[in-house]
Amino acid sequence: MLNPSADDTASQGTAQPAIAVGIGWRHPHYAELLARLPALDFLEVHSENFFGAGGAALAVLEQGRCHYPVSLHGVGLSLGSAAGLDPWHLDQLAQLVQRIDPVRVSDHASFARGRWPGAMGEQTIHAADLLPIPFSTEALNTLCANVQQVQDRLQRRFMVENLSAYLRWLPQPDEALWSETDFLNTLAARTGCALLVDVNNIYVNALNARIHGALGDPLQHCMAWLAQIAPQHVSEIHLAGHCHVRPQPGEDALAEIVVDDHGSRVCAEVWQIYRHAISRFGAVPTLIEWDTDLPALDVLLDETRLARQEATACLRSQLAAGGSTATAMPGVAPPDRVLA
Repeated sequence: MLNPSADDTASQGTAQPAIAVGIGWRHPHYAELLARLPALDFLEVHSENFFGAGGAALAVLEQGRCHYPVSLHGVGLSLGSAAGLDPWHLDQLAQLVQRIDPVRVSDHASFARGRWPGAMGEQTIHAADLLPIPFSTEALNTLCANVQQVQDRLQRRFMVENLSAYLRWLPQPDEALWSETDFLNTLAARTGCALLVDVNNIYVNALNARIHGALGDPLQHCMAWLAQIAPQHVSEIHLAGHCHVRPQPGEDALAEIVVDDHGSRVCAEVWQIYRHAISRFGAVPTLIEWDTDLPALDVLLDETRLARQEATACLRSQLAAGGSTATAMPGVAPPDRVLA
């Protein structure tokens, strides 16, 4: 356990299985966290907020890195883009990785960059969103090539996160689409990358599918989704809150949607899915992700306490039943580097 203090919310028993739990470190909590140094196993920050050769933000991150391992989580690489990666973006990420020496580096199975015709010819445009990619063989080949380029540049194993998607691609004539889980498993097997499993994203997608009549029990779907992911590929789990946006009087029923807003506590159903994930993947490092309507730091620390409690109970139950926790990673996993 790192940084034991009065804020330590974890049990100190030595016989319990160990699990690393961290929080997303956002600007309103910079100063308080550095002053209190609560017991956390790692911090996660959005990579793009710290691009550049210097400045106040980078100075704060370096202070945090003196006390905690840091995980870099990106939102702008556009790994699924057929237009290719932005060289400047990749260079900035590589420089940040070199400077911070993060424990893990990640981004999403999505795209944002594309080429569109304009008045002055074809232009590459970067949308400010995480857009879903089709689960096609062509898209898989593109994603694999881009992920491999990132790993070659960073000289580290990279993590790719499953997406909460509000649109879906329909297959082209005579085209068979992969299931999302087969798509991600194949990505990891072909490139050697790891998977960041966002449990809340799985549940949000299942709720939206049920709203539109494409799915039955969302919980059963989420459990089946996890069962189809190969445990050896999973290096981190995200937990977050979501909100349910219902149509106003007079609005079309299609306006109803569940949004992965990262603006509330983890709900009971997502905790249930998390327990299933831990039982399958072992003591995978777990992040409490909170980005909107940020609460007091103590609320995030309480969520880490709950995550540790849920994971520890699950792992103890497995051990008592004679099961194995061979996939467990005690404490904080070492940096995932690509070996030459």
